[in-house]
Amino acid sequence: MVGRDRRATARATRLDRWQVLAAEQAGVVARRQLLELGYGEGQVGALLDRHRWDAVRPGVYLTFGGEPAPRAKAWAALLAAGPGAALGGTTALWLWGVLPDPPDAVTVCIPDDRHVVAGAGVRVVRRRRLDDVVHPSASPQRLRLEAALLDATDTPSTVTLIDLVLRATNSRRTTPARILLALAGRNRHRHRALLHDVLGEAAEGVGSALERRYLRTVERPHGLPRGRRNRQERRSDGPTGLPRNRYRDVEYGRLVVELDGLEAHPRWALHLDRRRDNSAERSRRRRLGYGWREVLEDPCWVAAEVADVLAQEGWSGRPTPCGPVCRFGTPSS
Repeated sequence: MVGRDRRATARATRLDRWQVLAAEQAGVVARRQLLELGYGEGQVGALLDRHRWDAVRPGVYLTFGGEPAPRAKAWAALLAAGPGAALGGTTALWLWGVLPDPPDAVTVCIPDDRHVVAGAGVRVVRRRRLDDVVHPSASPQRLRLEAALLDATDTPSTVTLIDLVLRATNSRRTTPARILLALAGRNRHRHRALLHDVLGEAAEGVGSALERRYLRTVERPHGLPRGRRNRQERRSDGPTGLPRNRYRDVEYGRLVVELDGLEAHPRWALHLDRRRDNSAERSRRRRLGYGWREVLEDPCWVAAEVADVLAQEGWSGRPTPCGPVCRFGTPSS
C-alpha cells in the first residue's frame, strides 16, 4: 500500500512539473522536454492520447485546444529549432516591446554549424557566435534587444531603420549608447554611417522619423536656430487635477513647432494632440504644425514660414538657402 502511494505521488509530481512547464511556455511543450522530466516514450504517448494535444511543430505540442496565440507560435518555433536556438529579428523586438504587433513570420536564430528546416511561418537564420548575443535570462530565449535591432535594420530599407531605432530609443528600452556599442562589435552593417547619424540625433532628443526629417531638411540646411526638442511639461489637467506629462516636438522660444506624423502620433492619441495644442494657445505661444506632406514635399516653404514667425518674435538671425535651387522665400498664405 505504501509503495503504491509513493508511485502515485511520483506520477502527480511529474504531472505538476509538465503543467508548470506548459504555463511558462504559453501552453507549449516539446517531446524532448517531457523526456527530460522523466517520462518514458510510452508515457508521452499516453499524455498525447489522454489530453488530445495538438502537434503544432514536429515534436512540439499545444496543451490546450483552439488557435495558438502569437506567443505560443513563437514558443513552438523556438522549441522545434532545438537546443541553442533563440528568437531574433522583429520577433525579438516584438517580445521586447519595441514593436506593438507580432510579425507575420517568426524569426529563429540557430548556431551556424546546425541546419534546421523552416516550417510554415518561420524564418531560420544561422549565426556565428550566437551565444554572445543571446540574453542570459529572457523567456522565451531571444537575442538581446540591440542585437535584434541591428539584425532587423540590416536591410535595404532606410525607412525601416529610422522607424525601429526611434521606436527602441523613444520607448526607453535601450539607449543610443548601447546600440552603438553593439554596432562596434559587428564587422559589417550596410547602414553603419546612417546608424551613427540617427543614433546621434536620437541622443539629442529627436523623437520620430518626421522630426528627423524636419531637422535634416528644414532646420539645419536653412540656418534656423537650433530648436529644443521633446521637452517634457508636467501640468495638471481635467477635473481631477492629476499631473500629466506632455512633450513639445520643437520649441524656438515662444514658437512651438508640432510635427504630426502618424508614426509620432497614432490615431488613438489624437485627443492628446488637441490638449497639447490648446495648452499652447492658453500659454500664449505661437504654434505651427506640419505633417509628412509639407516636410517631404516642400521643406523650403516650411523653413520660410518658421523663419517668418521667428522674425516676428524678435529673432535677429538670417535664414539661408539650402542650395542653388532652394525655393526659400516669403511663404504664401
